[in-house]
Amino acid sequence: MRSRYGRYGAGSECAPANVDRMRDGFGRATGVSGMDQRDQENYAAQALAVFDGFGTAEAIVYGARRITYAELAAGIRDMAATLYEHGVRSSSAVAVLAGNPPESVQVQFALHLLGCRSVWLAPNAPPALCADYLGLAGADAFVYDARTHGPLGEQLAYGAGELGVFCFGTGSGPDLSAPRLPGAAQLGLPPSIREPQSLFQTGGTTGRPKLVHHRHTFFKAVQAVAASYQVTDGRPLRHLAVGGFWHSSQQVAAMITLFTGGVLVLHDRFHPEDFLATLEQERITSATLPPPMLYQVLDHPRLPKTDTSSLLTLSCAGSAAAPSRLAEAIERFGPVLRPVYGMSEATFIAAYPNLAHDPAHPERLGSCGRPYPGVRVEIRGGDGTPLPAGEVGEVWVRAALMTSGYWGQAELTARTIVDGWLRTGDLGRFDDGGYLFLVDRLKDMIVTGQTSTNVYSRTVEDTLLRHPQVRAAAVIGVPHDAMGEAVYAFVVPAPDAQVTPTQLRQWAVAELNELWAPYAVEFVHDLPLTDVGKIDKKALRARRTATATG
Repeated sequence: MRSRYGRYGAGSECAPANVDRMRDGFGRATGVSGMDQRDQENYAAQALAVFDGFGTAEAIVYGARRITYAELAAGIRDMAATLYEHGVRSSSAVAVLAGNPPESVQVQFALHLLGCRSVWLAPNAPPALCADYLGLAGADAFVYDARTHGPLGEQLAYGAGELGVFCFGTGSGPDLSAPRLPGAAQLGLPPSIREPQSLFQTGGTTGRPKLVHHRHTFFKAVQAVAASYQVTDGRPLRHLAVGGFWHSSQQVAAMITLFTGGVLVLHDRFHPEDFLATLEQERITSATLPPPMLYQVLDHPRLPKTDTSSLLTLSCAGSAAAPSRLAEAIERFGPVLRPVYGMSEATFIAAYPNLAHDPAHPERLGSCGRPYPGVRVEIRGGDGTPLPAGEVGEVWVRAALMTSGYWGQAELTARTIVDGWLRTGDLGRFDDGGYLFLVDRLKDMIVTGQTSTNVYSRTVEDTLLRHPQVRAAAVIGVPHDAMGEAVYAFVVPAPDAQVTPTQLRQWAVAELNELWAPYAVEFVHDLPLTDVGKIDKKALRARRTATATG
């Protein structure tokens, strides 16, 4: 292994007294009256104490692997000891390339226990971008899953200079997934001298992805959310995670599950049939799907045969869901749907729990609910002035679970976080009841016509999805000589659809008007998705550009 850590001795930051006093590395040795104050403040050290308390209860399910809380905690301690033995310190930034194995959960806690800055890379991002993020993050070490991401991991490891390299499985460095050998010397780990932090690569739907910075206060806030969580009917959470652990919202859901003694069921990738089978077999109580994945589940022939009665909450997050499809989901699953609004920069913004059709307000099927307790949300105009209910403007948020900024991009941080408020880049409005409606991304809004009318893509998409022969739709703006921009729609028709693109445009004209209706409709077999399950409009724009110039 090529490593800049080789010159450091094992335990070089520990005096001999520390080795004796903290022989298991985490302040649990005989004669220790309590952890150092900094250990007490470290959320990861507190989490280990919680996991110890749950003992032999089941913590994680991953395929055929079933891991107890005792095994989870032991794995975290072993990883931290191995990392420390090879020179990783509180000052280290450690990048991670992995999917959803239990080791991803363990390495996050292990790194934070040491006071490190973890850097989470999107496994399906282009290699050149991953390499850029390693440089931007100032990574000192690199962990990759050699079992599932070997070629990319090797490429990044050998192209990034003198990094300390670690693996899950057999690869170019020490195997963090292997337990420490019986009788191996125990390392004395000093209390972390720096706060644990994380950087998360964003989905990149609006341009070049960024590294979102979450400080220790963010993870302490996650602990506080878990502490206030109320177990329904005495049943702990059994949460099914299909999104990548490299995404901050997925980590928050996983941590809340584990902090409350629940069972975290991990899938490495999404398949609707596997999702439904696991839902039934593991008696899942909670899951989160972005709208495109929810639609696949709704359309799958196995759904009518699946027992979904264990579900208490089925969150729909990542992008806005079509009201017509949410109504279908309510009919299939019952009042367990929960549209959720959040992002990498602010995980919990608003939610609409136990979504149901309200005859007095049928339009609220298109809402993402009300702000979470303690979260402040304002709709502001271009000059930053708050707008009254009913008016559309940019969504500004202030919350505990919010980013500290973008790592290495001070100017972008200053533009995005203003006086403690996050400018989300989303356009929305409140109704008189305080329900929040999102109408578009600010950068996706289409400005069209001689009067430069603002057309919101979600309004057009929802209209198209109300047609009974449409299964999915996405709308973008494309250059147009007469209108500046024109509304262009990509539509996935139902398998037995008879409607034509011309007829669908006529439908939209009748439902909206000539200006808001797409000037052209293109039928496609499916819509491209980002790694977090959002419709990839950047890819759609590139496709349209290639078609227009081809």
